[in-house]
Amino acid sequence: MRPERDNVARTLALANQKGGVGKTTTAVNLAAYLAGSGQRVLLIDLDPQGNATSSIGVDKHSIQQSTYDVLIEGQPVADCVVAGVRPGLDLLPSNEILAGSEVELVGLRRREYRIREALEQTGDRYTIVVIDCPPSLGLLTVNALTAAADVVIPIQCEYLALEGLMQLINTIDLVKRRLNPGLDVLGVVMTMFDARTRLSVQVVQDVQRFFPSRMVQTVVPRTVRLAEAPSYGQS
Repeated sequence: MRPERDNVARTLALANQKGGVGKTTTAVNLAAYLAGSGQRVLLIDLDPQGNATSSIGVDKHSIQQSTYDVLIEGQPVADCVVAGVRPGLDLLPSNEILAGSEVELVGLRRREYRIREALEQTGDRYTIVVIDCPPSLGLLTVNALTAAADVVIPIQCEYLALEGLMQLINTIDLVKRRLNPGLDVLGVVMTMFDARTRLSVQVVQDVQRFFPSRMVQTVVPRTVRLAEAPSYGQS
């Protein structure tokens, strides 16, 4: 039996095994929006590249504790967060130290549940947790999916987008069957949409046809300002 989770924050995982799809930008802006709406939010950077950490204005090279310490060393989340990066928003940061963690996880007890069990110890400190997953389907992403109630899938409007999506959906289904029966796909977000190209329009139509009830109707356009925002620590 797994522990009851009634007092645990609702957890959203943003996942896609492809890089460059706008996943981190979506995660950071979603977390900032929810915090601005009055939620008590924790943003977890689960990507060894630490892009969510940098995007929100934290120097990933100067952090003393990180997601690695929670995931591998078993330290409490409260001891490792950067508190108040925005009003109502804490960050569990990441950097390159996390890169070898998937190898270390293999030998750990309940390796798929490390993030989930860490969050269960936070009680009612947060109302929502947003996890920015790495661009892979390894143990880091499996940890996020095991901890999450919902998955948000950003997809770039490009060739072979559906092929990658189906691979991710298969992984989500596997996690749901074996590790986390309550996991659900909350929505598919189309990113970097360019209305001038036939390909972008076609990809949106294809995703809408295959996932009519899961596709978020608002698409994120390709804009230079959005791409530049993380370099200024803006969300």
